[in-house]
Amino acid sequence: MDKPVEMFDRGYEWAALDRFINDPQPGATLGVVSGRRRQGKTYLLDAACRVAGGFYFGATEATDAESLRRVSTALTEHVRPASPYHFADWAEAVDALLALGAERPVPVVIDEFPYLARANPELPSLIQEAFRPQREQRTGSRSRLLLCGSALSFMGRLLSGNAPLRGRAGLELVVRPLDHRLAAEFWNIADPRLALKVNAIVGGTPAYRREFARGDSPTGPEDFDAWVIRTVLNPETPLFREARYLLAEEPDLRDTALYLSVLAAVADGNATRGGIAGYLERKATDVAHPINVLEDAGLLQRDSDAFRNNRPTYRIAEPLVGFYHAIMRPVWDQLERPGSAARVWQASRRRFTNNVLGPHFEQVCREWALHHADPELLGGLPARVGHGVVHDPSARTGHEVDAAVIGVADGAKPPLLAIGEAKWNDTMGIAHIERLQHIRELIARAGKYDTGRTRLICFSGAGFNDKARSAADASSDILLVDLPTLYGQGS
Repeated sequence: MDKPVEMFDRGYEWAALDRFINDPQPGATLGVVSGRRRQGKTYLLDAACRVAGGFYFGATEATDAESLRRVSTALTEHVRPASPYHFADWAEAVDALLALGAERPVPVVIDEFPYLARANPELPSLIQEAFRPQREQRTGSRSRLLLCGSALSFMGRLLSGNAPLRGRAGLELVVRPLDHRLAAEFWNIADPRLALKVNAIVGGTPAYRREFARGDSPTGPEDFDAWVIRTVLNPETPLFREARYLLAEEPDLRDTALYLSVLAAVADGNATRGGIAGYLERKATDVAHPINVLEDAGLLQRDSDAFRNNRPTYRIAEPLVGFYHAIMRPVWDQLERPGSAARVWQASRRRFTNNVLGPHFEQVCREWALHHADPELLGGLPARVGHGVVHDPSARTGHEVDAAVIGVADGAKPPLLAIGEAKWNDTMGIAHIERLQHIRELIARAGKYDTGRTRLICFSGAGFNDKARSAADASSDILLVDLPTLYGQGS
């Protein structure tokens, strides 16, 4: 299938759909497509149906009977049979969908499938039965049925454990946000410092530029503050309330106030379970369930400490949600009043730098090391990149490591390819390098990792002084990574 020229990127996802839809093997096949809201799943699947002559049905929140009537009407318009369809149940409807592929492979999309399954919990089992291996309606069909959904907790359970559809799917495709480099290209921002500041607020969600900001991008670094005021902090734009709606749209989040408070705790810098519990004035055991639910919903991300076992930390996975809790929620009443955005933003810029921009820069640095850095630069292919705290017994203190690049273990100990420190607003110098050298010695004494080839990385959004550059020139173990490097614009 030829990808539509107006579709930005998504080449990997389009190719996966192309292979699945045009698979020449006989028999109907099942695929599952998931991803957070606003990532372009509907656009992607609808385009595939238009290109391949398939059938697309978008479910809505409705009773089971109403949804059956809607799919009957939609399929009647698509097939135009001699008499209209009036499905008595979903078993009959699914067989009609399989019949669409009687002559050729054809995509059949049911979007927002969780809506249908909540109204009729038996639906996954009915589809399981329809896809029974030797069933005639399946073997005689080449329909490529694609179930799509944004409720990550539900979609994650659809193919797991003892779920009815486990083992039935031939495609499991996750449509993810654009990474920081693609997001900069999508927002048409060439300046890497400006690109990262915008990315710290809206992340890589395509809809936030096209539909929510109506194509409004900052015209340059000097326009950033004005852009924040006229888009994200403007009560007239959809971006203003989007973070609140993202939480409300998750079906598994019952006690909204509790989940909001957990996210607020993390946005305020309380990254551990104990810190979250302390912020909420509850026991650590009381926050375990809401943390797990927010993880399943894709709103919280758990990060293991690279140096201490059983010490996970949490971060907000969606930048707009983090921005809302750090900047908007504490002064929501003021922001709702027209004309207050400029005043609020002026008073919030330091908090934005410390609570939003700094942590986001660190995360982008880790993602660069994992996904973009040349393995030769790091001395090997990273298996994972994390962060953590290294204990210093003599000083009775801990040293935070913003990036720990761990390689593939081929011996008793996994190799620690690199450790890094990230500073958004600081010009980094020799003191930062010496600190990393000291931390490397502490890690070597602890004996958990092989540090024989561990390199030291300084990530800076403000650049490096002459002493740091001289040290890097003199040693291949020292790497200086600036914003142009993070964005693939040179070293």
